[in-house]
Amino acid sequence: MDLTFKQITEVTADDYELLLDADPYKGIVDEYITRSTVFEVFNVDKLVGIVALLPTRPHTLEIVNIAVAKEQQNLGIGTQILKKMIFAAKTAGYSTLEIGTGSNSYQQLHLYQKLGFRMSWIDKDFFTKNYPKKIIEEFLTFNGFVLKDMVRLTMELKKS
Repeated sequence: MDLTFKQITEVTADDYELLLDADPYKGIVDEYITRSTVFEVFNVDKLVGIVALLPTRPHTLEIVNIAVAKEQQNLGIGTQILKKMIFAAKTAGYSTLEIGTGSNSYQQLHLYQKLGFRMSWIDKDFFTKNYPKKIIEEFLTFNGFVLKDMVRLTMELKKS
């Protein structure tokens, strides 16, 4: 699969559909998306993903949103997007790349660690303090589970 990345300056309804799949509150997405560099990800002419990057501290870049269209998940697209962003961050001279996810987002945690991210801290009660409504997980064994904590992961980028 040969993905193409297109930097955008305006977020469309299709982009929001993806962004809100990863982060369910538009007001919160709007707050960080205007300060982010955003890329749509295409497979041929089909929008299959989106990623937003935000410089947070000197030499540190955070992936603040990454999403793959539901019907395109589990095909390796998320891995390809992350590898491209790791390479882009290194090329741009960043020394640290960060990402955060829900404490029970096991698929994401597995993927991030497989690519070299390391758990760096837990932001306790992040979702209950910063989101207007409870986020209720509705999948597998977490049916009805209230998401509370964010796991933060960090990758130290070595210059090659």
